[in-house]
Parts: sequence; structure tokens; C-alpha cells
Amino acid sequence: MQDTTVSRLEATCFDGQSAQAHAVALQIVGDQLHIEGTGISRTVPWQQVQWPERTRHGKRTAHFTSGGLVQCDDAQAWDAWRSMHGQRDGLVVRMQQNWRAVALSCAMLVCLLGAVYVWGLPWMAQTVVALTPRSVDAQLGVVALESIDESWMQPSALSAAQQQSIQQAWQQAVATLAPEQVPQWQLLFRKSKLGPNAFALPGGTMVVTDELVELVELVDADNAVITAVLAHELGHVQHRDGLRMVIQVAVLGGISSLALGDFSSILAAAPVLLGQAQYSREAEHQADVYAVAVLRQARISPAVMVTLFEKLAQARKTDQEAESQWGMLFASHPADAERIAFFKAAAENP
Repeated sequence: MQDTTVSRLEATCFDGQSAQAHAVALQIVGDQLHIEGTGISRTVPWQQVQWPERTRHGKRTAHFTSGGLVQCDDAQAWDAWRSMHGQRDGLVVRMQQNWRAVALSCAMLVCLLGAVYVWGLPWMAQTVVALTPRSVDAQLGVVALESIDESWMQPSALSAAQQQSIQQAWQQAVATLAPEQVPQWQLLFRKSKLGPNAFALPGGTMVVTDELVELVELVDADNAVITAVLAHELGHVQHRDGLRMVIQVAVLGGISSLALGDFSSILAAAPVLLGQAQYSREAEHQADVYAVAVLRQARISPAVMVTLFEKLAQARKTDQEAESQWGMLFASHPADAERIAFFKAAAENP
């Protein structure tokens, strides 16, 4: 603080006692602010003056802790007057007034959110899963199966012999594994309203649709393809991917809802649905690795999964009307070139 009287600034003062405005002149002498005008004379210790953040436009204002305030319409004169007396804006205010600093801050925020999304969210979900009893998976699986049966599924039309044959082939494959590699599971068959599919629910329930069995039955006399599919789904059960995805959806849903201020809108749900694609792909890869291990133990070539992908691709071409539905069903099972190459390589390098 300078100790000499420097410059006067024309301003308006409100004494805090009434709504009347007083035209005043402001002076800083030593560590005090002097306010002089018609019908008002006041001295305020510098420590009792509060300076709100400066904005690019609008009036400049200073508040007094003892009550009242002064304001100035000439922002440029106010800023120059404060600068003369050694008063500078804080770092945050200076950054807010600088477009480069604002742009850099926004870029850093985007990077931070991206890092949380890519690494933080999966790590957090995995940690929560590790602390959650497996009984929760089972309860969640029961509720999910009830909902799916009500909406998409009907009782299986496969013959008892077909179901028994698939069950037997699968049990033989599982029997080759060490007990610690095999989570609890049960295999169910359903007729689907949405076409070929297979999926695993939390808790170990695996569902194969009649349409998937029919799709591969001509090339799957020994049920090797269906066994490979089930090995993949058991990988999801072993890794508890179902519960992990539920946790991630819940967290993403909560964040997006808070950001949008609406816990029920479709807009709030959209980021959640879009956000699952990457995590599902990673989960699929880990399930594929598990499936290869199961198939090798059961002396089944991993190439049978390539057969499945080829059959799915052919079926999509011949059934254009169902393509949009299949896209939804197999969004978490992308039969892309990367996965095909993975199973081919596994078959060639036993």
C-alpha cells in the first residue's frame, strides 16, 4: 500500500442505511479509503474493503464489511485507479479474462474427464465388484432374467434331445477345467423375439436362444460352436462383467443426470448407452481369452468361433429387416475382423 494521496476517483456510494445514492470522490491515503461527497464523509480501513471479482463488462463495485458499498460506472477508470494503488486481480480472475487461459483450462478439463472415463471408471467399478459378495450377482441375475423373459423371450421350442445334447457337450468341456476356474452356472434355452443370441447374466445364468442353435446346427453336429459360445459367456460370469457393467451404468447415469439436471430424460440415458461400447469391447476380449483356454482344455479348436462369426454375417445379409435388431443384440459381441483374427491365431498356435 502506498503512503501518499494519489488520484481521486468519481463514484457512487450507498451507505447501507438507505437506498439513497451519493455522488462521492474516492481517495486512498495510507491504509484507509476516504469517501467524500454531499451529505457523506466516511473513512474505511483498507482491511474492511472487499473487492468482488472483476468482470469484463459492467460496473465496478467494492463492499464494506461494516455495511455499504461504492460503485463506479467507468470500469476503465476504476481499474486504473486500483492499479495505481498496487491492487491487482488474483490469478483466477486474470485467467478468466484471458481467452488463452480459458481455452487451456477447458482442454485440461476435457483431458481430466477423459482420463476418469477411460481409466478411473473401470478401476472404480472393478474395485466395487471385488468388495461385493457374489450373492448380489445371483440376486441381480434373477431380476434380470424375469425382466428379459417378460419382454423378449418365450419358452424354448427345441426338443428335449437337442437341449440334452448341448448340455452334455458343455458339461464335458467344463469338466476339463480346474474347479477354481469354473464359477457357478446354469444353462437355459429360450425362443427369442429378436433372433440369434447368447448371453450371460450376473450370477451364472447363461441363455442360448433357439434361433442361434438353428443358425449353426448344420455345421455343429458335435455342438462345438455352441460350446465355444458358452465358454465365452462363462468368461463373463467368471470376470463378473455383468455386475461391473451395472455399476458403470449407474455411475455414468448419475453423472450425466447431475450434469443435465434431469434423472429421467432420454438425454441423460444417452451418454450411458454410448459409454458402454468401449468397456464392452474390453470385456469381450477378456471373455474371448477365457474361451480359448476352455476350448484348448476341451481339445476343441478355437476356429469354431470363426465359423460362428461367418454364419452370423451370412444371416445378416439374408435377413436385412432384422439387421437393426441384431445390431442391438450383438453390440456387446462385435464379430469384427479383430476378433476373428484373434481366434484364427489361437487356432494356429495351440
